[in-house]
Amino acid sequence: MERIPMTAEGHAALQTELKALKSVERPSIIAAIAEARAHGDLSENAEYHAAKEKQSFIEGRISEIDDKLARADVIDVSKFSGTKIRFGATVTIVDVDTEEEQTYKIVGEDEASVKLGKISVTSPIARALIGKEEGDEAEVSAPSGARAYEIAKVEYK
Repeated sequence: MERIPMTAEGHAALQTELKALKSVERPSIIAAIAEARAHGDLSENAEYHAAKEKQSFIEGRISEIDDKLARADVIDVSKFSGTKIRFGATVTIVDVDTEEEQTYKIVGEDEASVKLGKISVTSPIARALIGKEEGDEAEVSAPSGARAYEIAKVEYK
């Protein structure tokens, strides 16, 4: 069974989502199905079919989260230090061509959100950065072509 790396923050977010699905969404959809059944003929009951479809989605998501939590490898980033990039690092990079600066935190796949400055450990940028240190350059293959980034800062928060 393959372990799934995630931060403690990501693990807590999955647990919160699972709790909400089990304690709020599941009972709500069961009530909606019961109400739709009371309307009569199920073969032409759009409310019933929509509720059953939503129930299927919720149960699938519950199973998916249960599996991820069972295989979670929670990594305590606060114990890391140094200038070498690894999972959990917050990295400031500078585009060599445009001198545009960006800061990313390398996290698990389920935690990734570019809007929040979090990139998946499996993303092309993260894969290019892992193992490098402050001052190094990283070459990233992007759809628009190869990009070079200088690593300006590495932090573990």
